[in-house]
Amino acid sequence: MASQVTAVRGPMIWFRGDPFLTSREDAFVHEGDGLLICENGRITASGDYTALRHRLPEGVVPAHYPDQMISAGFVDTHTHYVQTGIIAAFGSQLIDWLNHYTFVEEQRFSDAGYARRVASAFCDELLRNGTTTSLTFCAVYPQSVDALFEEASRRNMRIAAGKVLMDRNAPEGLLDTAQSGHDESKALLERWHGRGRNLYAITPRFAPTSTPAQLEAAGALWREHPEALMHTHVSENTGEISWVRSLFPERRGYLDVYDHYGLLGRRAVLAHGVHLTRSERDRCAETGTAVSHCPTSNLFLGSGLFHVHDAKDSRRPMHVGLGTDIGAGTSFSLLATMNEAYKVAELSNYPLDSVKAFFLATLGGAQAMGIEDEVGSLEAGHEADFVVLDPGATPLLARRTSRAESVEELLFVLAVMGDDRAVRAAYVAGALAHDRDAPSV
Repeated sequence: MASQVTAVRGPMIWFRGDPFLTSREDAFVHEGDGLLICENGRITASGDYTALRHRLPEGVVPAHYPDQMISAGFVDTHTHYVQTGIIAAFGSQLIDWLNHYTFVEEQRFSDAGYARRVASAFCDELLRNGTTTSLTFCAVYPQSVDALFEEASRRNMRIAAGKVLMDRNAPEGLLDTAQSGHDESKALLERWHGRGRNLYAITPRFAPTSTPAQLEAAGALWREHPEALMHTHVSENTGEISWVRSLFPERRGYLDVYDHYGLLGRRAVLAHGVHLTRSERDRCAETGTAVSHCPTSNLFLGSGLFHVHDAKDSRRPMHVGLGTDIGAGTSFSLLATMNEAYKVAELSNYPLDSVKAFFLATLGGAQAMGIEDEVGSLEAGHEADFVVLDPGATPLLARRTSRAESVEELLFVLAVMGDDRAVRAAYVAGALAHDRDAPSV
């Protein structure tokens, strides 16, 4: 079968390293006139157009984006597809918000038809915002997982997801048991993990909604399938931390609950981590456990400020990605999420520059998920997922970006002022998956 070759040309940025830990020059790549050549879904060459144009196969004409910015596709390291319908639900504190909105909405996913409709809309919304990889919670019902993986497969997207595990402290209709949760998760993992571009994530909601027996079963399943991801929440809210302490008085703290049951390690992603202690951050760094920073959600629910400079301390750096956390999070856009991450960092007396912010949204997110060899970069060998950003998407954005004196300033303006309108196009496995300017059908 003949190979499928596509190419794009235009200004490009990507990362070869972590700008929190090394110099900008070593971490960050900018090509003023770049060329990306993709074959059978992977990048085969990336760099200066003049140096690489001779490698274009005969008849292949690059899609040219001369006034845009091409980046690796965005990586969302924490969200809930099943909460799409309750985004912008008036918030109180976390636990009240879960009881009033989340648990009510998630029970609707017992209906496979409803799950398919929401999964389809969710995947389309990701692509419209330039997100090509997402780690997401499903509901407790296996059909909610099937629906998402089916829709992601139709679009050839890189999605990691899993059935929520909850066997206490939730409505009766959302509860499984330690045994049924294990067995259903195992069946879903064996059905979906590694099928196409799908990845399975073992997904206890958070410690308060799982008994010790269920957490033990989740740890056992991960030991049996270490290739899977592990996805849960930690230390989002001070009331939640007190609740965990009352439920697990024998443990040293919230993180130690997961540590005790074998739920820390590489490919474990813990959402929020706002109130992790220094010793807990040290333990995350030691085990390779990642945190998903979800600033729009943390601000919306008043949970607190995540200190990214503490998490990326060069003496014991953690893996950190960005998460939209739909539906407590207020936008599918990782550009908007970067904007809020900058503000949270400012309130912590830490200037988060655009290079670091874009790293968190691309290669940093891929590292958090343990798939940095696959996505998050435009380096040759990676899967050809990328986004084309438009600095002139709105009159005000165009006016401001026209004054940018460096690529860093241009990226900063895109992060602070950009949203889905700034996503000109998104490519998945080298194929155009979203075109903002395509005529509507």
